[in-house]
Amino acid sequence: MGHIGRAAEPDKRILRREFLSVRNRLTADDRREAAVALAARALELPELARARTVAAYVSVGAEPGTRALLDTLRSRGVRVLLPALLPDNDLDWGAYSGEDSLARVRHEGRMALFEPSGERLGPDAVTAADVVLLPGLAVDARGMRLGRGGGSYDRVLARLDRAGASAALVVLLYDSEVVERVPEESHDRPVHAVVTPSGVRRFRGGD
Repeated sequence: MGHIGRAAEPDKRILRREFLSVRNRLTADDRREAAVALAARALELPELARARTVAAYVSVGAEPGTRALLDTLRSRGVRVLLPALLPDNDLDWGAYSGEDSLARVRHEGRMALFEPSGERLGPDAVTAADVVLLPGLAVDARGMRLGRGGGSYDRVLARLDRAGASAALVVLLYDSEVVERVPEESHDRPVHAVVTPSGVRRFRGGD
């Protein structure tokens, strides 16, 4: 990794703390309102409207809420895949069939996550998705995403690349998290779109 990569990670750590601090100041009402608006805006995406399989995630803590979106997709007959964290930080996948199909799992050193409780489909299951919804903390004007730093979704994106998958990459954020620029490293790649409670922004670099 070159000099740019070495410099980027400390910058990313600082930015992550700043964005998390802002999120943690949101009230429960703020989060609920944002989740409803986010679902409505996301469902306006043509890629999501025609998707047969969507890889998503269950929001936790102050993350932009995804539950309403997951349930609407499922009610439309979309196959929704959710991640399960593996010991090496890679992600396995399982199908979402409603709230009863979720288990609260606490991984060492992390907050509890909601993961699919049914059959595990393997890390490569994500390559069948038409749309991959990505968590993040920010995205910039080029479509570069700032993740939480665990590397799980870097592996997902690399797996999609290796498989030649053409999934649309969409990050879900709050309005204030769309910024001019975030630090990037050599393995980072742009997303196709960001959805916030106020609307959708597309990026040429993700095409």
